[in-house]
Amino acid sequence: MTLENYSELPSIIPVLKEKELIYPFMIIPIFLEDKNDIIAVQKAINDHSLLFVSINDEVGTYGTIGTIIRKVTLPEGRVKILFQGLVRGKILEITDKNPTLALIDKVESHTDVDKKELSALLETLKEHIITLSELSPFFPKDFIKIIDNNSDADRIIDIIASSLKLPTEKGYELFKETDTHKRLVKLIHFILEEIESIKLKNELSKKVMEQVQEANREHLLKQQLKLIQQELGITNELEEEIREYYEKLEELKPYMPENAYKEIKKQIDRLSRMHPDSAEATTTQNYIEWALEIPFGKYAKEEFSIDELQERLDKDHYGLKKPKERIVEYFAAKELAKKRNNEFSGAILCFVGPPGVGKTSLANSIAKSLDRKLVRIALGGLEDVNELRGHRRTYIGAMPGRIAQGIINAKEMNPVMVLDEIDKIARYRGDPTAVLLEILDPEQNKEFRDLYLNFDLDLSKVLFIATANDPSTIPAPLKDRMEMIFVGSYTPQEKFEIAKRYLIPQEMKKHSLKKSEVSISDKALMEIIDKYTKEAGVRNLRRVIAKIMRKAALEIIKGKEKVRISIKNLEEFLEKGYFGIESVDKKDKIGVVNGLAWTPVGGDVLKVEAVKYRGRGQVILTGQLGDVMKESAHIAYTLIKVLIDTKKIKIKERTKEPIYSKYNIHIHVPEGAIPKDGPSAGITMATAIASLFAEKKVKADIAMTGEITLTGDVLPIGGLKEKLIAAYKAKIKKVLIPQKNYERDLDDIPDEVKNGLEIVPVKRIEEVLAHSLT
Repeated sequence: MTLENYSELPSIIPVLKEKELIYPFMIIPIFLEDKNDIIAVQKAINDHSLLFVSINDEVGTYGTIGTIIRKVTLPEGRVKILFQGLVRGKILEITDKNPTLALIDKVESHTDVDKKELSALLETLKEHIITLSELSPFFPKDFIKIIDNNSDADRIIDIIASSLKLPTEKGYELFKETDTHKRLVKLIHFILEEIESIKLKNELSKKVMEQVQEANREHLLKQQLKLIQQELGITNELEEEIREYYEKLEELKPYMPENAYKEIKKQIDRLSRMHPDSAEATTTQNYIEWALEIPFGKYAKEEFSIDELQERLDKDHYGLKKPKERIVEYFAAKELAKKRNNEFSGAILCFVGPPGVGKTSLANSIAKSLDRKLVRIALGGLEDVNELRGHRRTYIGAMPGRIAQGIINAKEMNPVMVLDEIDKIARYRGDPTAVLLEILDPEQNKEFRDLYLNFDLDLSKVLFIATANDPSTIPAPLKDRMEMIFVGSYTPQEKFEIAKRYLIPQEMKKHSLKKSEVSISDKALMEIIDKYTKEAGVRNLRRVIAKIMRKAALEIIKGKEKVRISIKNLEEFLEKGYFGIESVDKKDKIGVVNGLAWTPVGGDVLKVEAVKYRGRGQVILTGQLGDVMKESAHIAYTLIKVLIDTKKIKIKERTKEPIYSKYNIHIHVPEGAIPKDGPSAGITMATAIASLFAEKKVKADIAMTGEITLTGDVLPIGGLKEKLIAAYKAKIKKVLIPQKNYERDLDDIPDEVKNGLEIVPVKRIEEVLAHSLT
């Protein structure tokens, strides 16, 4: 169908939306996937109507009216049409959306300019096209013939505009213009812009080529200059550096291993033969500078005083009696071995305890008393073995491992090196544990090989100290190399003393406050410790004190002479968010027992709740319990059934069948979102179940910890100190603990806690029930 036999424009015809502009003279394939577009095409074919194609389908949009020459169905529901543009058109009104049908009218160009002026513009256009075709090989000179052989200016404009590949916005601006004169002027303007753009690109390309040629010329001249300098005996900058490397190497030669000397000299020799601007020269120079930074032969003074160590530990740390004693004993044995010319083969010290109790600061005190540098290597999350051993130089960005870097930073071969969080190493690339075993073994660390340096380092003089939160996660071979020194939780009184002696003065200094400007009453400080912190150490306590100091600094800067913090105005400085261990419920209840738990951040009071309801003797466990606690629950249930059968637990309810066969038991440990596990809840669960069946209340002021066997024996547990401190904070009166823990661990419990609790040792479940049930 042609436009001539379709004379009823404006008329309603289908609209097709396309990303690219289609000009009236074009015959172009269009690929369709959208369902509405395919329906629109089919309607045009069925109605023998024209099709309107535009970049938009809104009222006022210009586009091309044309006809469908051919339609081809493609796989996956797609359609291809061959579209012939006939004339420009415009949407006057949208009549339907699915598919889009619109009232379309054709658009014809007009101009008030006479033919002479149009001819002059066409000549100008021809000149610019010749210039453009000379600059760009992609714009053929054939367009000159099109201008000469065509009398329709609008057709000339459309053909040239389609070949310019203008941006859609500019192309549409030219497309919708109806004044032929203005269209020609705009087209000439766009061609001039294109000419300038191509000239700029060509100029930039020329400059780039000149720079490349200049770089090649400069390299050639440098080579010639190097030869001239060699003839004249003049050395360049790199040669001067190489000479300095040789001198420094010879100075260190008496103190370094032979393999280190050979490797470094080999690399300096290689560097001297390389071009100074090559990438390999830079890499080799980096290696030489790293290697020559190793402090071969430099050691801190070996003078040592036990009294000085004891004084430093007492000065820097309040409490921690047992850990400080063990540190002093360790170094006393080491010093005695040195005086008697014996080799000391003591295990590596590993400080184990919750966060914030002073593990790293103990190592810092040791370093100060020994007058050695402290190097801290954080192992938390370490998963690549090369982080410790170094990367091979074949890798981009390779550098020495953390151990070698620590020695370089310390500038001495015998620093105190703290391996922090040794319990948190991971495995991803290689096994960091294997490298740590080599580092910590006195028999192997004399010849520790760093892969980057590619020579041996003597680590035998380095004093290694490890820290950990949870010793159970330390690999067994690694644990065998270390001696665990447990740094336990602080009691409220110890925290009080630490805050007064260390934290408050330190935070005052950090916040530029004077002692005369801020005061915290003893009662307010105890309130902060009891209600605003829940931790084994004092790290969070420091944060709370820092918060008070910031607010105090604000008051001072506003003109207040002195800030006093008391129990009355404490909430003005701190919010009401209490995080302390709450006092236990004072009301006796059936099936509710206070258990004691150890966590990586200290002890806690853990309630165990149990209820019974009609059923068939099933046990339901909730509260995110681990496998160990689940087994404890089943053992406790079996044990209580045995005690019921043997009449050791008296049952009030009279039944022919055993009472436990008539009821289901549900045991729950509150705070179900927190995972819980550990071998210390057996007697707690057994007491809760016995309370249900005997219908006796459990005393609210009693707490307990201990594992149970099927025969009723109470087994010892770990973390007793943290658990008893938690019970003390929760204002528990009596605590039941295993007999073996009472005999073995009671000396480690602070006097403050022992005096505030009635600690009762138990060996059998019968004793537990006698103490806990009313």
